[in-house]
Formats: sequence, structure tokens, C-alpha cells
Amino acid sequence: MKIGINASFLRKQNNGIGQVTTNFLKKLVEISNDNLQDDGQLSNEKNIYFIYLEEDVDLELPENFHKVIFLPFWKRDDLIRKIWWEMISLPKKVKENECDALLSLYQCPTVLRNMLRNKNKTKHVMVVHDLIPRLFPQYLNNWRKKVYQSLSERAIKKADKILVVSHRTEKDLIKHLGIDASKISVNYIDVDEIYKKEVSQEKLAEVLKKYNLKSGYIYNGGGLEVRKNTENVLRAYQILKENFGKASWLPKLVISGKLMPQLAPLVCDVESLVKGLALEEDVVVLDWVPQEDLPALYRNAAVFIFPSHYEGFGVPVLEAMSQGVPVITAKTSSLPEVGADTILYCNPDDVDDLAMVMKNVLTSNHLQASLSLKGYERARRFSWNKFTGKTIDIIQELGGRK
Repeated sequence: MKIGINASFLRKQNNGIGQVTTNFLKKLVEISNDNLQDDGQLSNEKNIYFIYLEEDVDLELPENFHKVIFLPFWKRDDLIRKIWWEMISLPKKVKENECDALLSLYQCPTVLRNMLRNKNKTKHVMVVHDLIPRLFPQYLNNWRKKVYQSLSERAIKKADKILVVSHRTEKDLIKHLGIDASKISVNYIDVDEIYKKEVSQEKLAEVLKKYNLKSGYIYNGGGLEVRKNTENVLRAYQILKENFGKASWLPKLVISGKLMPQLAPLVCDVESLVKGLALEEDVVVLDWVPQEDLPALYRNAAVFIFPSHYEGFGVPVLEAMSQGVPVITAKTSSLPEVGADTILYCNPDDVDDLAMVMKNVLTSNHLQASLSLKGYERARRFSWNKFTGKTIDIIQELGGRK
């Protein structure tokens, strides 16, 4: 088959979709290399892949992979360029390359209009991560975002097959967009490969020194959007400080995430909140942390707390589990799918409940050890190999090639 892949987010590898794109392609290349014949030549049954990009990236690819880099005349990196690239430029390239299928690794406005004379319709498989803008309309705070969301929902409905990263997103598509369940397949993603490597003692110490921390802190990360509920983490922590003061079991709270107070009320102004709650001496706000430091930042924590109101999947929870860190999260959206019975849950709207669960973990070494082991073992069930293999299998089934 000739398969096109929208890999636009390779230029933004630090965000969630960028990581999905990067790890999917890495595994796809590995699978492709494994299928080489002994003489290094391509098998007649080997797929041909066209990797569609807005910018060139440093990526070693086998001979059956072809980078296709293009931009519309509107070069400014904004929603106008994004819509133009996804709706007009990309379908043209797919047609020029005579692709049997297109894989969109995120929800976008791409719709393939096949000419009637084209007997073999190009199949479109789209990965949908969440419906956050529809469920939280405050994200649609200007007309451009509203247009993009409307066009994306239209394209989701027109896709031949939809892959979702959780059963929660599957239910949302059925409920809010009226998608037929038979058109949807759940395909869990995984964490970045950096979390699969052992963190050395030297790296653990280096990260503690870099951020002036002592191991054993409470950690809250994964972004500062209001829906991720950092405010209630701080309010629950304040309750613990008021009730237990300088108890030996109550460590400092460390919060990481890009500080963007100018985007309030969509983003929590965490520094102002810390000051307002008089927690300046007890809370460390790190701002954005580079990916290479995050495994050690998790590993050095006593507990990771993530009471988000809504997640399409919940990557930060799985990142913490992969490092053997006990996790407290909300029993909402997709998060129980990730953690199952290996983590603790709280009511994200009840700061007293949140504080109680935090205290239970911090005061029990046995509970910490049990959660650490169970979470780590569950994290190993998620795999980029599974995600990539299932994706390609579905594409080939659609094309009648399996």
C-alpha cells in the first residue's frame, strides 16, 4: 500500500501530539526495517510511506519512506496556515502521491475529496485524542478557534475510521458527535521512550541540585491549564499545612508547568495563588521543565498528584507510574483506564477529600511501596509497538490488504 502520514507535529516534539507522532514513526521504521529481506531489498509486499511535513526534521528513514515538505503561500505559523495546510495543501499531496490511505495522527479539518473517476477511494484514518474544546467551550475564545473546531468535527465525521486513545473519548464521540460505534477503535498510546530507560543515581542527584530540591516531595506536573486543577492541589496542601504544620511526613510541594499568567482564566496563575495562600516557603514553582529532566523529577517524588477534571488519556499519570511513583488522580474521564486499581483516586472538586488521600499516602510507607510496584507493573502494559502495529493493521484492513 501507499500510505500518507500527517506528521506535521514532528516540529513540536515537546507537546503531546508531537510525542505521539515521534514515537509512532520510530516504531514504524523499526517494523519496516524488520521486514527487509536478507539482501536488504524491499519485499514486494512492503508498504510505501509518504511523511507529510511543514518543516524538515532530522529523521533517518528507510528507502520506502519519503519525506514530503511543503507550505502554502501563507507562511506565518498560525491557525490560517494550519487550516490551509491541512484542508487544501495536504489533500492535494495525497492525491499526487496516489495514496491508498492517509493517517492523520491528530484530529484536524482534513477531508479527502476523491474524484468519481477514482475507483480506489483513498481511505482516511484519523486519531482523535479528545473533545476538550467542545466539552470546555472556554477554549474557543476567538472566532478562528471556533472555525477550526467546527471544521475538525466535520472531518472526524467524514473519516473512514477513527482511532481513539481511550474509551472515554470513544464515548464522547458517540454522545457529542453522533459517531457510529462501529467506526471507532480504541488504541492506547504510551509514554515517551525516555521513561523506559533507567534513571541513574547521577541524574537523580543532578536534577535535585539543578532545581534546589530534596527528594521525597509532593509533585504536581503535566500543565497548568485550569481544567488540570492545580488550584485545588494548592488548597488541599494548605489544609495539610494548617492541620499538621511542620510534621516530618509533610514535605514541600513542587509544581512544574509553563507559566503563562497572561492566559488566565484558561491557565492557572500559580505564582499569584501560592502568594495568596501564603505558601511561598512551602511550594516550589519550577516553570517549564525540559523532557530530559522529567523522569528524574518524577522518580525523586514521594507521590505524584494529578486531580485533572478531564483528560483524553492522561499521559502524566502513566509517566509517573513508569517511574514507580505512587499516584493520586481524579476518578474522572479516561484516568481510571490508565491507572486501573494501581493508583488512588479522589474527588477533584473536594479539597478535603484530596487532602485526606494525600495524607494517607504520605503517612504510610507500606502504601507507598505497594502503589509504586503496582503502578510500575501496569505501566509496562502500554506499548508503542502495540499502538503502531494496531494502527497499521487497521489501515491495511481498510485497504483490503490483510
